Amino acid sequence: MSQKAKKIGLTCVVLVLALGGLLYSTLSEGTEYYKHVDEVMADPGAWYGKNLQLHGFVQGEPARKRDSLEYRFDVQNKGKVVRAYYTGIVPDTFKADSEVVLKGKLAADGTFHVEKDGVMAKCPSKYDPAKLPPATTPGAAPPSTGTK
Repeated sequence: MSQKAKKIGLTCVVLVLALGGLLYSTLSEGTEYYKHVDEVMADPGAWYGKNLQLHGFVQGEPARKRDSLEYRFDVQNKGKVVRAYYTGIVPDTFKADSEVVLKGKLAADGTFHVEKDGVMAKCPSKYDPAKLPPATTPGAAPPSTGTK
């Protein structure tokens, strides 16, 4: 094998190893799982210490420590419940029975610790079928408004 071929081969091996190491380190620390409460609590040991986005519904009123921004609340989905702790400002829509996605980690004691700015309360749907006008058939005249 010629000297030039050895240099090219060695360069390729070094590049592949460097890119592989970079890809592995980037993905391992940036990976975040999106799970529902019932999925995580079915086998909590598998999720300890991992970055999670936990989806569920706030059960009862969130408890806030007096004169602080420390919150303690339960999040549930399909009968499974996890206690969550958060310190910070919460969205206006964060209240009892609201749908939330929490970013954080599950601790070994089974509680979920939410990271800074990790509470996302989903907005309630504005869709209310009772307030919609009745459907019309194609080609039919629009409903009368009573004014001319």
